[in-house]
Amino acid sequence: MSATQTPQSTRPAVVDAVPKQLFVGGAWGPAAEGRTFEVLNPATGEVLAEVADASPADGRRALDAAAAAQPAMAALSPRQRADILTRAFDLLHERIDDLALLMTSEMGKPLAEARGEIVYAAEFFRHFAGEAVRIDGGYQTSPAGDARFLITKQPVGVTLLITPWNFPMAMGTRKLGPAIAAGCASVIKPAPQTPLSMLALIDILREAGMPDGGVNLITCTDAAAVLEPMIRSGLARKLSFTGSTKVGRILLEQCAEKVLRTSMELGGNAPFVVFDDADLDEAVAGAMQAKMRNMGEACTAANRIYVQAGVIEEFGRRLAAKMAELRVGPGTDDGVQVGPLIDQAALTKVSELVRDALDRGASVLTGGEPIDGPGYFFRPTVLSGVPREAKMSSEEIFGPVAPLTPFGDEEEAVALANDTEFGLVSYVFTNDLRRALRMAERIESGMVGLNQGIVSNPAAPFGGVKQSGLGREGGAIGIDEFLETKYIGIAMPS
Repeated sequence: MSATQTPQSTRPAVVDAVPKQLFVGGAWGPAAEGRTFEVLNPATGEVLAEVADASPADGRRALDAAAAAQPAMAALSPRQRADILTRAFDLLHERIDDLALLMTSEMGKPLAEARGEIVYAAEFFRHFAGEAVRIDGGYQTSPAGDARFLITKQPVGVTLLITPWNFPMAMGTRKLGPAIAAGCASVIKPAPQTPLSMLALIDILREAGMPDGGVNLITCTDAAAVLEPMIRSGLARKLSFTGSTKVGRILLEQCAEKVLRTSMELGGNAPFVVFDDADLDEAVAGAMQAKMRNMGEACTAANRIYVQAGVIEEFGRRLAAKMAELRVGPGTDDGVQVGPLIDQAALTKVSELVRDALDRGASVLTGGEPIDGPGYFFRPTVLSGVPREAKMSSEEIFGPVAPLTPFGDEEEAVALANDTEFGLVSYVFTNDLRRALRMAERIESGMVGLNQGIVSNPAAPFGGVKQSGLGREGGAIGIDEFLETKYIGIAMPS
């Protein structure tokens, strides 16, 4: 996309086909006060749709509907829960083209990435359909032999689910999948920037046979006013949130009053470490994945790229060449690989972080500036010599900017990687197996990618340590976040 290119207006018909109201108790309806808010296309700035803007009263109504439906959800057999998820999985694949176009229109990612997200999102439903029928327990004899211990697992109860804008479909299925599989009724609130994908997903679940009130959806612009009374009401027993650490801390404080179970997938500041014995082609390919997936708007994005001093110049040259080749433009255009950032605030933040790094002595290998014109586009950028005191070394960039910093030896690499309050994911590229295992064990993060730039998989536990969150999503243990363990003692006197 050139600085003078003007994207054509793109309002696909699929936008008109998606419900725009709240989904409460199995029915679509307007917000109580009739309020709506606009959803914009970040590639053009045009208004895509107006969506219901829920009030606190609407939030309470959705919560009441979930509480009323909880006994019926818990009473569903494991196979019934699995069948709902399987039908939803099939419907997601049947409608992948329309859903991808919808997502690209409201979020900006290229169509190929949007299609990939629909596939990824559907896999959470398939995975948890399998987990629904594998919820287990236990039976054992007491040490004294005079009793039996029966261990069962039951739904935790009504859950509140809060999802971000950057993966508007997958973050929904990653939470709804285990909630449904465990037998929990829920209220889900998507981000106001990208509600359309979630509206489409909820309509698919309705079609797949969800009991009325089993899943409820509220869209709103004032999340704090709507959600806080829901959290403090005591009706919900679980909250799952994906978003910033700042908001996560506030929600944890609110959850403490009623001692809600919490899952928190919060901020990241992922180190990407390249040793001089790494295959540089492999490392560059991994960096492109870890940095440029979703235009860099991912909590798993490589935020600090540390390259051993002996190879940093060559690595930077190769990475800059790859980044310079990327085609930028509206995600609906053929061949586009990098779409817009989500909004003006995101574009401003990325621009300010780059300017700060340059003012502190970094140099531009490619890119380094926003693109003039409609939409919120920033050129794919590689910066070399980024000092450790630069703001982007401690703040999430959330954009297509790769900052390179040299390091000397393994000890320094570990120290640099761990010099952050976050600990979601890290990446290490080396051909030394022992070094790879040492680094994986010593780096403080919940996930490590060894010689690979993408770690997310529905069958693997996703989550972080330190300020990056609590609990895990996905994998065999993901459903445990929505289950309570109950012990039943049975007297068996001799």
